[in-house]
Amino acid sequence: MIVEYIQSALLLIAAFLVIVSAVGLLSLSKGTKNAVYARIHIVGVFDVACIIAMIGLGQYLLAGIYFIIAPFTAHAIANAFYKSEDVENNAELNEVEEEIDESNPFIHPKSKIEKLDEDFSEKLKADDRFTFSTLDIVEEE
Repeated sequence: MIVEYIQSALLLIAAFLVIVSAVGLLSLSKGTKNAVYARIHIVGVFDVACIIAMIGLGQYLLAGIYFIIAPFTAHAIANAFYKSEDVENNAELNEVEEEIDESNPFIHPKSKIEKLDEDFSEKLKADDRFTFSTLDIVEEE
């Protein structure tokens, strides 16, 4: 009987933590600096809630495995974002070197593509056969 009360208390605590982490995740604004890291931090609260819920349901082995694996996956996600997309915090990503491979006819440096694009747009301006128009859609409430 006491075990059932403890399990119920653990499930209530887990439910409270899930609600808190959901509210935190939804209230996080899009303009937040380092939003990916903030989301990972909030999801860590959700991980703890899941571990508590699994303990409350008697799934001790699953809770132990999740307790071990969750920090590794969070670290892997944060590390992958830092190494590939985090221009704000990773100074190495700001230094871009163009490697020019003349042997491959299908790969061109970005500067060459930009120059061709500028030349093409100047030719379009001089040619009266082509016109561009845009359609503005205004949605009213």
